[in-house]
Amino acid sequence: MSTKRGANDPERRNRIIDAALEVIVEEGVHQTTHRRIAARAGVPLGSLTYYFESLSEILEEAFVHLSGRMAAEYSAALVAARTRDEACEAVVDLICGGSYADEGGVRALFEMYSYGNYNTRVHDLCRDWLFASRHSLGRHFSEPTARALDALIEGWPMHQAWERAAVDRSLVRAVVGAIVERLEGREATA
Repeated sequence: MSTKRGANDPERRNRIIDAALEVIVEEGVHQTTHRRIAARAGVPLGSLTYYFESLSEILEEAFVHLSGRMAAEYSAALVAARTRDEACEAVVDLICGGSYADEGGVRALFEMYSYGNYNTRVHDLCRDWLFASRHSLGRHFSEPTARALDALIEGWPMHQAWERAAVDRSLVRAVVGAIVERLEGREATA
């Protein structure tokens, strides 16, 4: 079965967005160019200007795609939890790895947050991502606890990326438990 990649390729726009995100993760936003994206996507350079008005628009769409995918993973982990203990374990899983907090995902988030300082659309996307994360946590936790856990979920993988050390899952579990117990009450983690 062959993939249609000619002028009428309906997936070309999506391939460009996926390629842009790959280049962002490997090279950083500051090194992402039309040429690098086109080469990665396997499309003519002119295709980028056909689908997008500017490099900024491509970067924005790449971050929209990233935040949508990560928000879905984040939400799915918490929707699957039926009890508060399962929700705590889901938080530990989000922090300790898997597809959500893998090295590429964390690098992509670094780039999105940084670019959001200079691009209004991505800034708003980062803010919306923050609210979506808290909403997902709000299924099981009060607003103050959701805020604290969200900061932990975002921050711990970033520390791990800089330290390049394995996450101590038992320490993460203890910290999550302490936050929930302190903010939700002792019966919350029983």
